[in-house]
Amino acid sequence: MAGLVTMQPRAERVVSASALVIFCLPLVATGPILRVISGPGSAPQIALAGLAVYYTTYLALLVGLRAMPRSWSDLMSVYGRGSFMTLITVRARASLPYLFAGLQIAAPAAFLGAMIGEFTGAERGLGVLTLRAMRGLDVDATWSLALISATVAVLAYALVGRIGERLVGYAPVIILSPPKPPTRRNIWPGIAEMVAAALFLLLLWQVAMDVFQLNRFFAKRPGDVVRYLAADADARLTLWVALKETMAATIPGFLSGLLLGAGLAVAVILFPKATRVVLPVAVALRSIPIITTAPLIVLALGRGATGTITVVAVMIFFPTFVACLQGLRQAPQQIIDVFHTYGAGPVRVLGAAQIPAMMPALFASAKMAVPAAILAVTTTEWLATGKGIGVLMALTSTTSNYNMLWSCIVAITLVAVVMYAAVLWAERMVLAIYASEQLT
Repeated sequence: MAGLVTMQPRAERVVSASALVIFCLPLVATGPILRVISGPGSAPQIALAGLAVYYTTYLALLVGLRAMPRSWSDLMSVYGRGSFMTLITVRARASLPYLFAGLQIAAPAAFLGAMIGEFTGAERGLGVLTLRAMRGLDVDATWSLALISATVAVLAYALVGRIGERLVGYAPVIILSPPKPPTRRNIWPGIAEMVAAALFLLLLWQVAMDVFQLNRFFAKRPGDVVRYLAADADARLTLWVALKETMAATIPGFLSGLLLGAGLAVAVILFPKATRVVLPVAVALRSIPIITTAPLIVLALGRGATGTITVVAVMIFFPTFVACLQGLRQAPQQIIDVFHTYGAGPVRVLGAAQIPAMMPALFASAKMAVPAAILAVTTTEWLATGKGIGVLMALTSTTSNYNMLWSCIVAITLVAVVMYAAVLWAERMVLAIYASEQLT
């Protein structure tokens, strides 16, 4: 997807919207549906592991593929090379630092996705053991399994990082793309692209259900959801109340997680020795299954908004930390040397050179954090707080009220799209100044 969008920038809205919507499908709902469709076996675990990592890898790699000087693509054009040759001979190598940052984020996420897939009815695996330990109130077993999960994820993170260090092997280049001059943009092409993306997703939804000939009892189509909400005022009110409860924790948790992740990345740059302490703790917190951490955090902080906001912040700070740390390290050494020549201290270099270099990675991580925040909130509501749209989905799933279940999925997806659009608007405003090569 990142390669397609790089070669065909006009496809970005449709591709990104499709990727976001699929990534936003709540695991609380998609896990049981996948189990019903596939039956016994490992298919749901594999599918959820893949769904947990493809979107973060796409966003990180897309930033990397665009992180090259304009003069390089101009040189390829002079030699008569098209966008595909530029992609595989120039952009691919320029993207390696960001690619491996995305793969490091993906390593613990894949493990976590597979474990959540095992919660849906698998016969074996760490997820099955974790669920049994929690149901049996076996605290020792629960923490032992959490420690094993964190250890495996830390090792995977370290292995990917080691491979990246050996393969990248070059310093970041000076891009220095000039800021784009302010212009009056015609909003209608953008609106048309968004409408096209929405129609494509609705068509994909309808076709997927029809092609697999899924029973309409549990596999609702777009028309079924519209008719249900239009005819039932009580259902609309129930959905609206639950959605407000969920959003009251999602937005503060989203902002807190971004601030925490970016702040830790800045701290590591200012105090490099802190890396040995911060990195293992960050990977461990991200790797311990949310199904075990959410109830413990809520138990410690209460069933109100504070506990849920903390769970969200813990869930999304790790991808933000890894991406921002990579972005800070992308500040070219030549520019840093110029600041040192003039006697600038570390804080001055950070503010004038490294943080501007971090901006593309920060916004990429913010886009990753949108669906992650929603996943964290809905899972916490399902497991611990007993309110919000997460528990509404769990209840409707157990009572076979699939009309409300699919309505919840649509509502959550629309919220994610709105949040993503807000991040995208802020990104275009900031990157037009600091990294115009990232804009199409």
